[in-house]
Amino acid sequence: MAVAWSEKASSMKALSLSPSLSPPVILTQDELKKVAAFKAVEFVESGMVLGLGTGSTAKHAVDRIGELLRQGKLNNIIGIPTSKKTQEQAISLGIPLSDLDSHPTIDLAIDGADEVDPYLNLVKGRGGSLLREKMVEGACKKFVCIVDESKLVKYLGGSGLALPIEVVPFCWKFTAGKLENLLRDSGCVARLRNDGKGEPFVTDNGNYIVDLYLKKEIGDLQVAGDAILRIAGVVEHGMFLDMATTVIVAGDLGITINNKH
Repeated sequence: MAVAWSEKASSMKALSLSPSLSPPVILTQDELKKVAAFKAVEFVESGMVLGLGTGSTAKHAVDRIGELLRQGKLNNIIGIPTSKKTQEQAISLGIPLSDLDSHPTIDLAIDGADEVDPYLNLVKGRGGSLLREKMVEGACKKFVCIVDESKLVKYLGGSGLALPIEVVPFCWKFTAGKLENLLRDSGCVARLRNDGKGEPFVTDNGNYIVDLYLKKEIGDLQVAGDAILRIAGVVEHGMFLDMATTVIVAGDLGITINNKH
C-alpha cells in the first residue's frame, strides 16, 4: 500500500499512523532527526541483537542506546555496526559489538535514509555505507527507518540528489558508462564521488561510489535494481526495496509512524 505524499511530499497519509506528538516549537532539521531517532529506540528491548545504522540521524539513535545502557534501562544488547564510523561511536559509548558471522539474524535495525517513497522504498548510501547497511538490514527481523520530512519523495531519485552505486575501482569509468546507458531513459548522469580533496571517495570496503542523478522515474524498481547488479563492476546499489518494516517521520507537526502491511 502506498502512502499519499502531499504535492511537496511534506506530509504522510494513509497506512497506520500513530497520533501526532506535536513539538511545542519549530525544530531544526537536526532536532527533528533526534526526535525520530529517540522514538525508534523505543522499539529496542533488552537482550536484542541490533543493527546500528550510519549517518546523522542514526547517530542520535546510537547515542540514545548507549545512554540507556549506562542508565541500566537496557541490558544484554549486542550491536552490529554498519560502518567503521558507527563502530567507533558504539565502542566509545560502551555498546558491546559483534558481526553477522556470529549473529546472522538480527532482531532490529535502526537507520536513516536519504529518500523515502510512498511505498516505503528507500534510497540510502549518500554517506557511503550502503553495502554494509544493506547486508545488516537485510538480515534483520525488523528494520525501523528514521527520517525528517524533507526526505519524503514521490519516487526514488525524485529529490534530484544522488542515487549511490558502489563499484570496484577497476575501470570505474567503464562501469559508470554502463550505468548511464542502462538508465538513459531516466536522463541519468553518472558522476564519481570525490572526498572533497580532489581524490575519489573510498568506502569502508575499498570501493568507489558512482552517484546517479535522474531526471525521470526509473520505472519498475526491482527490474532496474536487478539490471544494475548484473553490470560487471557494480558491487551494490543504494535502493533499499521492500526492506523497511517501519518508517518514522518527524516533521514540524509531529511524528508519524508508518508500518508496512
